[in-house]
Amino acid sequence: MARYVAIVDGKPGAFGVVIPDLPGCTSGGLTVDAALRNAVEAVTLWVEDARADGEKIPKPRSAEKLRSDPEVADAFACGGILAYVSLVLDAGRPVKANLSLDAGLLHAI
Repeated sequence: MARYVAIVDGKPGAFGVVIPDLPGCTSGGLTVDAALRNAVEAVTLWVEDARADGEKIPKPRSAEKLRSDPEVADAFACGGILAYVSLVLDAGRPVKANLSLDAGLLHAI
């Protein structure tokens, strides 16, 4: 599963999220948690639209590489925080699975 680095900025009631590796991919929310939940959907929709248009999906850069990007460095200098957003794509078909998981992991899911 791919994870894209996101930059969260803003103040309570108006948090924004930018995904530097996916041009134009943004999200927001009333809280940081809400903004990041919305960012998962934004990343998924961005990738689905790009695929439908026949575009290549950019590989996620590491946080270390992104810090050397001047725009990202400016966002951090202005109080932006780093987060990771997972790319979750539907396969379009259900799958039945019989699994054994640690109780803590199951609770987290």
